[in-house]
Amino acid sequence: MDDIHFERHFRTPYSEGYYIMQGNSLSNNRLGTVDIHFTTTAVHGTLILERALEEADLTKLIEQIDEDLVLSADMPRDDFLVSVYVGKDVGFYSDEYFAEENNDVTDFDDDDIR
Repeated sequence: MDDIHFERHFRTPYSEGYYIMQGNSLSNNRLGTVDIHFTTTAVHGTLILERALEEADLTKLIEQIDEDLVLSADMPRDDFLVSVYVGKDVGFYSDEYFAEENNDVTDFDDDDIR
């Protein structure tokens, strides 16, 4: 695929997550995300696309992920197994979000109790 680049979102000793960006405009050009998990024999990928791709473009993208991210990690592997999903980003949640949400619910005034 043309104009694809990857922006690392996180990295651990045995996994990495990337945003998949297309083009170089300043607008939201995220195509999706990919999480890559390295095991002793295989590499597992979870590819989440924000829009559907033609089969040819999808296989090109998986090949590019393999070449640019998996093989460059220099981890031994027998196979690259990829699960592909199409969906949309509906939000980002963290412990901080839930702590703030719980504070909003538990902050009662004396008038609220009556």
